[in-house]
Amino acid sequence: MDGEQRREKLLELLECSDKPLSGSALAALLGVSRQVIVQDIALLRAGNRDILSTARGYTLYTPPQKHYHRCFMVNHTDEQTEDELNTIIDLGGKVLDVFITHPIYGSITANLLLSSRQDVADFVGKTRKFLSRPLKELTYGIHYHTVEAASEDVLDQIEKVLAQKKYLLPPS
Repeated sequence: MDGEQRREKLLELLECSDKPLSGSALAALLGVSRQVIVQDIALLRAGNRDILSTARGYTLYTPPQKHYHRCFMVNHTDEQTEDELNTIIDLGGKVLDVFITHPIYGSITANLLLSSRQDVADFVGKTRKFLSRPLKELTYGIHYHTVEAASEDVLDQIEKVLAQKKYLLPPS
């Protein structure tokens, strides 16, 4: 295998791995010395490949995708909680948190990090299992969610549907 083929195989190994691969491990897999791997990594980086060197080995770096955030002020019944959260998830949002603004205690926030229907089901299931009362109970149902999405258009769609379902409160 020539150098170009080896570098292609090196990239393939890094892409398929869910953890960093050491130079020694890559060298053994490709039948070359660790120094050849170091040189190949340098050449790949020079060709604008994002390869990170960590204490545990080499890994491909994928720059984070830009995300957009919006805060929604909502109000609904306990029975509507699952529908509200699934609406956000189904439209491409991630519910980062829930927070309230309490007249005595100020802002109280709880991280949720809900990004799938399973996450929502687990969250709602825990509130039922432990007979927990949601934060919104402290503020007559009014609460906020910070939602993350891949675009402003997704956030606009979430806002539109929450308003249609009468969960969204107008900004004060």
